[in-house]
Amino acid sequence: MRYRDRKGNVYIVESGQERTLEFLYGTFPGRMILKIMTSRPISKIVGLWQNLPFSGLSIDSFIVNNNIRMKDYIPQKYGSFNEFFIRKIRKSRRPICSDEKALISPSDGKVLAYRIKDDLSVKIKNRTYTLNELFDSDEVTQEFMGGFLYVIRLTVDNYHRYSYVDSGMKAENHFIKGKLHTVNPIALENAPVFHENCREYTVIEGDNLGKHVMMEVGAMLVGKIVNHHGAGRVKRGTEKGYFMFGGSTIVLLTKKDVVPDNDILFNTRQNIETIVKLGEQIGHKS
Repeated sequence: MRYRDRKGNVYIVESGQERTLEFLYGTFPGRMILKIMTSRPISKIVGLWQNLPFSGLSIDSFIVNNNIRMKDYIPQKYGSFNEFFIRKIRKSRRPICSDEKALISPSDGKVLAYRIKDDLSVKIKNRTYTLNELFDSDEVTQEFMGGFLYVIRLTVDNYHRYSYVDSGMKAENHFIKGKLHTVNPIALENAPVFHENCREYTVIEGDNLGKHVMMEVGAMLVGKIVNHHGAGRVKRGTEKGYFMFGGSTIVLLTKKDVVPDNDILFNTRQNIETIVKLGEQIGHKS
C-alpha cells in the first residue's frame, strides 16, 4: 500500500496482512472463510472478548508493533484492550484548524476524495457505487450531484475517535445493517464494501459548509460504532463518537462548493491515500 503525507513524502507499507487478504478475497476457499468472518455475530464475539480484563495483556505488544506514541495520549489505566483502543488523545496533539470555511478531517486516517458524477455515482478503488446504495436513500443524496465524496480510512494504529466538521443542526442517526468486510484496499477492490458493510449516517445543516452528510462505516472485527448524540445542535471539533477495535472508515458527502485540497485530489488520481490528522484542513468552501 502507498501513502503520501502532506509534505509529499511517499510511504510504501507491506505486511503479512495483505497476503492473508489476497487469500481471503482472491481464492474460493478464502471466500468461504470470509462469509463467516464478515458476519456480525463473529464481530460481536470478538468485541466481547476485547472487553474482558485479560485482553489487556496484548496492549504492550500492540503499542510496539504499531509504533503508537503513547505520550500523545491522556494517561490512564486500561481495564481491557477495548478501553485502550478508544483511549483519548491530548487536545494539544489534535488542534482544530481555525478557518471556519475549511473542511477539517473528522479523524485520523488516510483520505481519498472523489467528484460525484451526474448520475450520482462515484468510483472508489475500481468499484462504482451510487449514492443511493451508500446511503440507502434517494432523498438524502439528490442535491449532492457534482459535489464531493471524501473517504477517510482508519487503520489500527490511528486514533479512533472522530469529530464534527462544522457547527450546525444535526438530524437523527440512521443505522444500516450489513456485513463487516475489512476496509483494507484489497477488500475495496474485490467486494462492494461500502454498500455491504454496517454503517450509520446523519445529515447536518452546517453553519459554514452548508448541508453535508457524515457516515461511519464498520469493518471486520469492529465491535461497535458509538455515536454520542441524536438530533440537535452540534459544534465543530466536538467529539461525535468512536469506533471499537478494528479498522474503520468515515465517509463525508459535501456539495460542490466544498472543494478538496489540491494535494488530496492529485494523490487520489494516482490511487495514493493522503495521511491526515483529526482537525487539519482537507478542503475549503469556495
